[in-house]
Amino acid sequence: MRASDTERERVAEILREAVAEGRLEMEEFEQRLEAAYKARTHGELQPLVRDLPASGAEVAPVGAAVTRTGSQKRWADRIGKPATSSGAFALWGGFGRRGNWTVGRKFTAFAMWGGGEIDLREANFEDREVVIRCFAIMGGMQVTVPPELNVEVRGIGIMGGFGERTKDDGVPSPDSPRVRITGLALLGGIGVERKRSKAEKQRLRDAERGRGRLEKGLSD
Repeated sequence: MRASDTERERVAEILREAVAEGRLEMEEFEQRLEAAYKARTHGELQPLVRDLPASGAEVAPVGAAVTRTGSQKRWADRIGKPATSSGAFALWGGFGRRGNWTVGRKFTAFAMWGGGEIDLREANFEDREVVIRCFAIMGGMQVTVPPELNVEVRGIGIMGGFGERTKDDGVPSPDSPRVRITGLALLGGIGVERKRSKAEKQRLRDAERGRGRLEKGLSD
């Protein structure tokens, strides 16, 4: 059966997920991606994802939704896990919460004469509603979130700062958890930054490059 542009893009997305997760080396990923955009039939597409997770074992029906960052499946998989941390503390030092961890529905962080980092880009969530309370006294704290996460920032800065800035544009997903960040910065600073991970930036670059190859192939 002849393959459609939608199906080629769906296979390309599976390959991007695989390279982001470390299942494929970059050289092999580029070879498979090129083959995906050149494929004309399902028989050419299926071998490209046969050795990847079950979700990519076969080419999905044309009407199936393409998996993207912040999609229903991705956020659903990240919500409802047991909390691995419900707080952090730093005095004359620092703390870090990053990578694959699960934030509790109520998380409290305190830093005095020190600093801390809370990274939610690869985190899981105990509940769909999460409250993160940050308190910094003569110290600093950085909270990094993915652009698609639904975040509300309500903090107070006294002779200091408590604010949000956006480094990477993104639209909050209606299926993502709702994270409310509150607290107090006294003679210090607490910043909330929307920023994509390196793996996600690579995926977006690959997607753009793949679309360019497809458009070039169709115009030739």
